[in-house]
Amino acid sequence: MPKRSAVRALLLLGAVALTVYVADQLSKAWVVETLPEGEPVEVLGHFLQFLFVRNPGAAFSLASGATWIFSILAAVVTIVIVVLAKRIKSFAWAVVFGLLLAGTLGNLTDRLTRPGAGGEIVFGMGYVIDFIWTPWMMPAIYNIADIAIVTSMCLLVLLTLLGFKLDGTREERQAKTTDGK
Repeated sequence: MPKRSAVRALLLLGAVALTVYVADQLSKAWVVETLPEGEPVEVLGHFLQFLFVRNPGAAFSLASGATWIFSILAAVVTIVIVVLAKRIKSFAWAVVFGLLLAGTLGNLTDRLTRPGAGGEIVFGMGYVIDFIWTPWMMPAIYNIADIAIVTSMCLLVLLTLLGFKLDGTREERQAKTTDGK
């Protein structure tokens, strides 16, 4: 039975990763083909807008000169997830790592395949396509990969705080005794 849950968790991780990755890449292709760069397009008024930008850095375009560092970090995160995947037996953790894998690969794909500042493709130095803008919530412009990464991190913190392990078991919380030990 434990082997079966590990296989199911691995399949779920793969399905989540593939679904979100494809949605991210298709949405970015659509944005590049149809939206005017740098001009807001209202989707739901001021609540949700599309604003096509090419992001050379991380969140809020920070560290735009260090694009290659983000490429290396994304590759390392991908490798760690692949190595850890065989230990995951929990469906919740499979979703966490599936979202993280999809988001990391989505933005890494952009950095590896999209033109950089000079308009040419330079390995690891391409722009990430961002287009989702919620000006009422935060000043950032983001994409589906970014949403997947942030969601995975929130779930990771929640599962960790609740004591869920990769194998699907839950840590027992030690009760304090009356003498304080």
